[in-house]
Amino acid sequence: MVLAKSWTLKKHFEGSPTNDNFELKTAELPPLKDGEVLLEALFLTVDPYMRLTAKRLKEGDKMMGQQVARVVESKNSAFSVGTVVLAFSGWTTHSISDGKELEKLPTEWPDTLPLSLALGTVGMTGLTAYFGLLDICGVKGGETVMVNAAAGAVGAVVGQIAKLKGCKVVGAAGSDDKVAYLKQLGFDVAFNYKTVDSLKDTLKKASPDGYDCYFDNVGGEFSNTVIPQMKKFGRIALCGAISTYNSTHPLPPGPPPEIVIYQELRMEGFIVTRWQGDVRQKALKDLMKWVLEGKIKYCEYIKGGFENMPAAFMGMLKGENLGKTIVKA
Repeated sequence: MVLAKSWTLKKHFEGSPTNDNFELKTAELPPLKDGEVLLEALFLTVDPYMRLTAKRLKEGDKMMGQQVARVVESKNSAFSVGTVVLAFSGWTTHSISDGKELEKLPTEWPDTLPLSLALGTVGMTGLTAYFGLLDICGVKGGETVMVNAAAGAVGAVVGQIAKLKGCKVVGAAGSDDKVAYLKQLGFDVAFNYKTVDSLKDTLKKASPDGYDCYFDNVGGEFSNTVIPQMKKFGRIALCGAISTYNSTHPLPPGPPPEIVIYQELRMEGFIVTRWQGDVRQKALKDLMKWVLEGKIKYCEYIKGGFENMPAAFMGMLKGENLGKTIVKA
């Protein structure tokens, strides 16, 4: 008999999530059928998108999300016991899969890399940075890149890839410790947006002639301040808008249309699942190579204990994390 613990959405969020929004449930899993495997979670991720996607859940549904899991029982010849996989099993300790949506870790995954990186720098968040910067922004050497939430899971990778490509990189973060971390990563300019006297003036000083690429994780008033400083034909990758996710008030208006029109800017939203197949595998190989070579450094903010999933999620939305937030089951 296997008991699975799962965190469910007890009631929909209104403003910032609280403990009252979640309920921990335990259920007995049925015996495996032919073709199925039993998974045990090793590491689970919490990400900003969950704040939005939870709107699509019904109250009582399990929270969604990816995890690194181990096969502990198998009736599927493609997945032997002990195999480590990526699974979209949600916030649960154990789950049953028919194997169709499971992804094995690359066979060349080295022992020196933590498995949890498959949820971060060599996984979804790394891929988000990679494709958002290289495909959506189409960044080229010599250009100036602005990234906010720059010490977060995606932003830190964006900045480092931009430096690899020969760009000048300006990053904004929400604490002095995070700013110090960005400077360690090689950002040309890093600042604490919470303590500067004027965001507009700080951006202007960091790059007087403006920005070629803006990788936006924050949205809201921050973006309305950056966009007027974009160069002609600037590109904006709309990855997230975390500053607005918990808002209970009407959102601020967007940037002045004349700025977008006369600067001939291109703004594009994207979701990382757009890129599949060979291009995705190449990106993962590039990310792993850069990490192993020390060209991309990673930082994980790990909370121990499955019971801490809600706390990790709420803390991530408040910016408590440096790097990728991971829960070790």
